[in-house]
Amino acid sequence: MTRERKIQQVTLVGCLGNVVLMVCKLVAGVVGHSAAMIADAIHSLSDFVTDVIVLAFVSVSAKPQDKSHDYGHGKFETIATFFIGIALVAAAAGIIISGVVSLVDWVQGAAIEAPGKMALWAALLSIAVKEVLYQYTVHYGKKLNSQAVIANAWHHRSDALSSVAAAIGIGGAILLGDRWTVLDPLASVLVGLVLMKVAVGLLRTSINELTESSLPQDTEREIEEIITSFPEITEPHHLRTRRIGTRIAIEAHMRMDGAMTLQASHDLATQVEKKLQERFGADTHITLHVEPAHSS
Repeated sequence: MTRERKIQQVTLVGCLGNVVLMVCKLVAGVVGHSAAMIADAIHSLSDFVTDVIVLAFVSVSAKPQDKSHDYGHGKFETIATFFIGIALVAAAAGIIISGVVSLVDWVQGAAIEAPGKMALWAALLSIAVKEVLYQYTVHYGKKLNSQAVIANAWHHRSDALSSVAAAIGIGGAILLGDRWTVLDPLASVLVGLVLMKVAVGLLRTSINELTESSLPQDTEREIEEIITSFPEITEPHHLRTRRIGTRIAIEAHMRMDGAMTLQASHDLATQVEKKLQERFGADTHITLHVEPAHSS
């Protein structure tokens, strides 16, 4: 099975789970009079939307390089991650605003109806299903080296965490009596804050990649160590790195003995390239510029 097909399969499993949970949560939230559960249903709706985004973009990102995209189409997957972050921010903002409005009304004396047990059972079901979906999706996201799939996995995990908050709020409102029904909208606000934190992290990662941010310093240091592991090579410099979807690009200058033949320097540069590809993947884009050791 190709990488593209596997990503589609993993995403479709999550998509089906999100649709089922979304319907269950919405029904339980409306019937059980639970703002926290309705907020959790909106969270699941945003999960479904991001599944559709991943499915739409993964087929494009899997295309090989062509005349219009010399470096391939990997950044379409980064764009998908960016849109997932945007969807999460929108969902989180709506949940937080709704919860705060309910809390303000409560402070001003408005009564909050106690949620029903159906809402609590829906929250517990969501925790179990979403954690299973997270483990399944993150496993294949790492195996397939797909940022969009890993981002989607964390969307599952954030939904599970939001369901934990919802379960605590709903359970507290049911067990502690009418004086504590405020725990339900309070839990919905916590759900929104958890979702917002995940969204900001995803947006930061995707924006860094889209703006050609360098790889982490530890990674660049490792690249330099690989280059200097060859005794014939000295002073690697002008190192430039970036991420292109699921692969990385490395550009570097390195110095060799000026008396070396062109063939020998070419062969040595090829060995460096192979060692970098062994470490960072066969699809790593590598450009090495060779200079004589005495060059200024």
